[in-house]
Amino acid sequence: MGEFITFLGNNLADFWTYTGFANATAGHVAMLLIGLFFIYLAVAKEFEPMLLIPIGFGILIGNIPFNMEAGLKVGIYEEGSVLNILYQGVTSGWYPPLIFLGIGAMTDFSALISNPKLMLVGAAAQFGIFGAYMIALGLGFDPMQAGAIGIIGGADGPTAIFLSSKLAPNLMGAIAVSAYSYMALVPVIQPPIMRLLTNKHERLIRMKPPRVVSHTEKVMFPIIGLLLTTFLVPSGLPLLGMLFFGNLLKESGVTRRLANTASGPLIDTITILLGLTVGASTQASEFLTLDSILIFFLGALSFVIATASGVIFVKIFNLFLKKGNKINPLIGNAGVSAVPDSARISQVVGLEYDPTNYLLMHAMGPNVAGVIGSAVAAGILLGFLL
Repeated sequence: MGEFITFLGNNLADFWTYTGFANATAGHVAMLLIGLFFIYLAVAKEFEPMLLIPIGFGILIGNIPFNMEAGLKVGIYEEGSVLNILYQGVTSGWYPPLIFLGIGAMTDFSALISNPKLMLVGAAAQFGIFGAYMIALGLGFDPMQAGAIGIIGGADGPTAIFLSSKLAPNLMGAIAVSAYSYMALVPVIQPPIMRLLTNKHERLIRMKPPRVVSHTEKVMFPIIGLLLTTFLVPSGLPLLGMLFFGNLLKESGVTRRLANTASGPLIDTITILLGLTVGASTQASEFLTLDSILIFFLGALSFVIATASGVIFVKIFNLFLKKGNKINPLIGNAGVSAVPDSARISQVVGLEYDPTNYLLMHAMGPNVAGVIGSAVAAGILLGFLL
């Protein structure tokens, strides 16, 4: 009997060291709470639920504590584990281009084609990327890390993941979570900046209705856009090529099945895998560092700079436009690549001051330009820093 009790005690002791209870740290608990908070924001507040639920649940999966020495091969950083295999789509950089394929198949560039000068607004908002890059350099990050951090200002999660996987793989988890977090918080961050930087007269500016865009223009746009952007920035080809290819599938009118697949089942599948594995990559030992805190700070700062840059650029641009052709500065925030959330914010804030002034279609111009602009900015950083 004594031997049985000893045997049972030893086995229970071994089992205890195997469980997550024995291996849990304060860091694991903190990350589990962060994952639960993300899920709460998605469910209760409906902040980007299709992003925050996979990421939040991924954080839970990635922070279940276990004995690393047991050789279980269940962690995302353990070679050969299922999570590690799925994570290779992030580290190898092939999830983001597939996301861009789906984005292209869902995007209507008509607002931009009908008013090409709105491309400048989307370009101006990319100053958040380069502003954050310079600040990150000043805080001691090396140029490659600073470039990966700065791209958060583009408010484009797939672009941030793609660039950080190339420039700073060790910071990718913090950068990705930061980028998606601020994308989800667009309705909270942008309106105060827009109100602060505009006056009542500017908020009431009415823009001319966009002209009707022909089918030929819609088909030619992705072809011309691809050639212009990738000849200038060849390193942006993986993202820009897939974006414009997806758009051509949509606008050609003869590949509807392919466009529906790209904009539906394909992008949904990749979004699930991307969100889950990015969330799981935030293991406490890798994520809870001073660098991660600085990245969150710089991410917020770059987002603020990008929003302010777009609004201020429109105000300056209006000085050179004739009366009747002026742009409402409230669409300047839409230059960031959070499609279509930032364009919706332009509409919501505009309606607060004039319930009959609908800005959504106008705001979609700089919004889709921001998608192109963030990919071009990523290509520039990749070309110069890698």
